[in-house]
Amino acid sequence: MLPLNLPAFDAKITVRDGKNVIFDEIRRRYVALTPEEWVRQHFIHYLIAHKGYPKALLANEVQVTLNGTKKRCDTVLYRRDLTARMIVEYKAPDIEITQAVFDQIMRYNMVLRVDYLVVSNGRQHFCCRLDYERNSYCFLEEIPGYVSL
Repeated sequence: MLPLNLPAFDAKITVRDGKNVIFDEIRRRYVALTPEEWVRQHFIHYLIAHKGYPKALLANEVQVTLNGTKKRCDTVLYRRDLTARMIVEYKAPDIEITQAVFDQIMRYNMVLRVDYLVVSNGRQHFCCRLDYERNSYCFLEEIPGYVSL
């Protein structure tokens, strides 16, 4: 797998049915090791181990229904009352982060109405805070720690 701009961690990787799989701490099961999954697992580890995000408030592959179509958010951070707080969208390291990626995460947000949107390809990370009262947003210089959300 390609090197990422995220801290390394002790990934549990094995082979099942001739394919590489990686253990997902959030879903508590092995999943196919794709380039996007490599980014997801590194980013989840970064949020939990380095930014203090509670593992119990994170969920991977969250289904939302938008205009009658089922979509999946890569990762959602919830508040303690189980309302969504942040959506994280991952791309493979060789995929450029473009306006189309932001359009995708904004469509998910039409359903969840979160405070933060994060996009990462493992090399570049973007985080913006949404302000619904002012109908605006601002990009943050770094991913905030959990205590400062």
